[in-house]
Amino acid sequence: MRRADPAVILAVASGGALGALSRYGIELGGDVGRDAFPWPTLGINVSGAFLLGLVYTLLAERVRPTPYLRAFLAIGFLGAYTTFSTWTVEAVLLVRDGAVGMAATYALVTVVAGLLSVVGGMAAGRAWPARAGGSHETRRNR
Repeated sequence: MRRADPAVILAVASGGALGALSRYGIELGGDVGRDAFPWPTLGINVSGAFLLGLVYTLLAERVRPTPYLRAFLAIGFLGAYTTFSTWTVEAVLLVRDGAVGMAATYALVTVVAGLLSVVGGMAAGRAWPARAGGSHETRRNR
């Protein structure tokens, strides 16, 4: 078993705190009623999927990878910002309350929009201009 690097743990924890606070702020601002479509969670998960696709591509292809940046952004911030568990609970509660069609729409839209957002984020990352000296991949292959 590998020992955890305290600096990486701090990066995950600080990114997670900021991601959780961001999600909390959006959920507060977009508070919807019990029988309403859960737009705030859908927006959080779709935007988080886009950002994770973007971050993944930038870290893999554009910037020199560091364990701290990946830990802060991908694991900490976006891990706490997005929420699979809230999505599933909201879908189950919609079914329980008799809104089966809305629950099915919510589940389908979340999955399809999430996948398309990851692809869009990755495309945005690849379109991101390389810094002077070329991309990380270009520098590594010299």
